Amino acid sequence: MLEFISEPLLVVLLAFCIVCLVVIAFLLKKLKTLSHEKMSDVTPKPRAINQKPFEELPTERFEQRADEALRLRHTFQKFVPKQFVDHFAKHGSSVLELGHAVEDDVAILFCDIRGFTGLSENMSPQELMHFLNSYFLRMNDPIHLNGGFIDKFIGDAIMALFDHPDGCDEDKARDALCAALDLRQALTIYNQHRQNSGYPSIEIGIGIHFGPVVLGTVGSDDRMDTTVIGDSVNIAYRLEALAPIYHCDIVVSAQALQQAAQSERFSARLLDWVKVKGRSNAIEIHEVIAHLPIEIQQLKLSNVALIKQGLTYRFKQNWAQAINCFEQAAKLAPDDYLPRLHIQQCQKLAASPLAEDWDGTVQL
Repeated sequence: MLEFISEPLLVVLLAFCIVCLVVIAFLLKKLKTLSHEKMSDVTPKPRAINQKPFEELPTERFEQRADEALRLRHTFQKFVPKQFVDHFAKHGSSVLELGHAVEDDVAILFCDIRGFTGLSENMSPQELMHFLNSYFLRMNDPIHLNGGFIDKFIGDAIMALFDHPDGCDEDKARDALCAALDLRQALTIYNQHRQNSGYPSIEIGIGIHFGPVVLGTVGSDDRMDTTVIGDSVNIAYRLEALAPIYHCDIVVSAQALQQAAQSERFSARLLDWVKVKGRSNAIEIHEVIAHLPIEIQQLKLSNVALIKQGLTYRFKQNWAQAINCFEQAAKLAPDDYLPRLHIQQCQKLAASPLAEDWDGTVQL
């Protein structure tokens, strides 16, 4: 058939075939190159001559990350007590989230500096912060060493909880009372240091109550805080405020004292029946005196029977008999402020109109 094709046309056909072969060869080479590039993406690259195996890499960066995590955890615990998180875990929650709450019976302790406002007026802001931190530092150990934890600092006040996770209710109350006694001892040592440095001594008041509370988290999505709320918290706070009124160091509710169940260890005496602010029911309050010198304890215990008898007469509105009992108690212990306070209360009550359902308590 080639004899029918002219010579010029034959030349064109041969040229076209040569071009097609060149294009096909180029495409095949390009396809082979792309195939090798794709394989290199999934094939491990050869290890550099000086590169160490993975197991021989230095561990400094792993240790550094572990140290950073540990520091972050310790910093977090300074703002949210570990015991608070553990308390949630005990009730089956491992996540600290907004709005979570659990209820439990705990012992609550409030501790406050007496006359703090007047004391702070004579200090510069820097001196005030230095004083508070020095004070809180010394008050921390008596609480933690007795199984408690500080829930929050409120100005110069400390709020602590005692939940004794592996113990019973008696353990919780005993921990709180032991912490109160140790706080008084720590204060004595601190005041000695202040006197040696030319500073005046300070006094504190302590209030303790035992009862149910709600532990939870409040706030918003970007700012959350742990808190403890309930009637028991209010009572403990009010008991601490009664300490200066009754000239006492440690005021405890009958519930806390009875729950501790160790009257010989936590020597105490009856103070009064009162109604604190925010509560309609009466509370029996006691003064813990176990930390005082023996002679002062004996003096305060010498008139216990007369104080009880005088309160009984007061409940019956028998003012004359009540005042007579308190006067006899004052003669037994002339330096004791409690009988004189009760005499003043009886005189004030006798001169005031009382409700028909008055139950003999004092509203404070």
